[in-house]
Amino acid sequence: MGSCYIGPAFPAWLQSQKNFEYLDLSNASISSQLPNSNIGEFLPNLLFLSLSGNQTVGTIPDSIGHLSSLEVIDFSSNNLIGAIPSTINNFSSLIVLDFGNNNLFGMIPKSLGSLQLLKSLHLNYNKLSGELPSSLRNLTGLDVLDLSYNNLSGQIPAWIGTAFSNLVILNLRLNMFSGRLPSLLSNLSSLHVLDLTQNNLMGEIPVSLVKLKAMAQDHNMSISSLYHNGSGSLYEERLIVITKGLNLEYSRTLSLVVSIDLSDNNLSGEFPKGITKLFGLVFLNLSMNHIIGQIPKNISMLRQLSSLDLSSNKIFGSIPSSMSPLSSLGYLNLSNNNFSEKIPFIGQMSTFKESAFAGNPNLCGTPLVIKCQDEGTDKNQSDVENKIDGDFVDQWFYLSIGLGFAVGMLVPYFVLAMRRSWCDAYFDLVDKIVKWLLFRRRVTYTRNHAQRK
Repeated sequence: MGSCYIGPAFPAWLQSQKNFEYLDLSNASISSQLPNSNIGEFLPNLLFLSLSGNQTVGTIPDSIGHLSSLEVIDFSSNNLIGAIPSTINNFSSLIVLDFGNNNLFGMIPKSLGSLQLLKSLHLNYNKLSGELPSSLRNLTGLDVLDLSYNNLSGQIPAWIGTAFSNLVILNLRLNMFSGRLPSLLSNLSSLHVLDLTQNNLMGEIPVSLVKLKAMAQDHNMSISSLYHNGSGSLYEERLIVITKGLNLEYSRTLSLVVSIDLSDNNLSGEFPKGITKLFGLVFLNLSMNHIIGQIPKNISMLRQLSSLDLSSNKIFGSIPSSMSPLSSLGYLNLSNNNFSEKIPFIGQMSTFKESAFAGNPNLCGTPLVIKCQDEGTDKNQSDVENKIDGDFVDQWFYLSIGLGFAVGMLVPYFVLAMRRSWCDAYFDLVDKIVKWLLFRRRVTYTRNHAQRK
């Protein structure tokens, strides 16, 4: 029944459908509150419940916990308010919990840690606050943890790296997490997406991140659908990746996304050279931090890299020419750093505009307006060489013409002057030729005159 017009209220006939196992009321124009009655009494066998994409208002009733057989609950993209009810600990079979894109507030309930079969947890785009409850470490089978766009605070707990060995997506974007990045995140051997942008993180990027094994190999893992029934996928994972200034949503092609985004924090220290060992990286964003050091020459090893943003840092040195073979690189931003010397404007690097390199006072060469000193010297030297070569050619050209004319006139003269007999024979021949030409002309004139008569 998804995408069918059913609203604005929940249909009364639901109370008589006790055999329902799958109930999809997504995008059904429902704008009323969730039923306050004991929903577990009239839908006791329900396995799948989706109300996503409506305008449902009010709070999530405690009675929702009576749907103890649920495997998937999707209330995303509504106007729900209030706290997450603690009764969700009754969902002992739950695989997917998606309350994203609502106006829920309060703290994440500790009872969430009871959902030991949970694989996907989406609480993004709400107003949740406080620290992450330590009970979440019990969700050892978690594949996706999306808590982005909330007001969560405290340090990112180190137990994330030890508890979630199967985690594929970790999205804590735009919260208020502080402190250092825990080095134990490197234990997330299945991780494809690490998004910690727009927090208050500080310190160096852990060297151990190079141990993220799933990012260092080709990827064919399918995580787009975590729940299926006989007729196909009912719940489909989605992820929004912000790159190139655009919000790109991935669902069916989610397994192709391999991303690290640590932008807009207070991270410092050297550029993590070991990151070039993560051969599968597609998106890398370290912009708006305080990172120093140089881009390593072996960055060319990131052959699948599609987007690289290192803008607004303190990275210095030359831009390595080894970046030019990165044929997959479609977006590059190195602006507002301390790069110097000439831009290697060859290969793939020649496809980027001036904005990609702006704000580096010591950088020069195409496509910047500022030209390098050696470019001017080379040009002047080339002009001088061309002028010298041109003058040289002109001089020899005119000299050869003069010599040819002189030889053509003087050689016959000297030959005839030295041999009297040759001179007489030569002029006799000339006389005969002249007489013959005059005779031919007289004959031709006579014929033409006779024809006219």
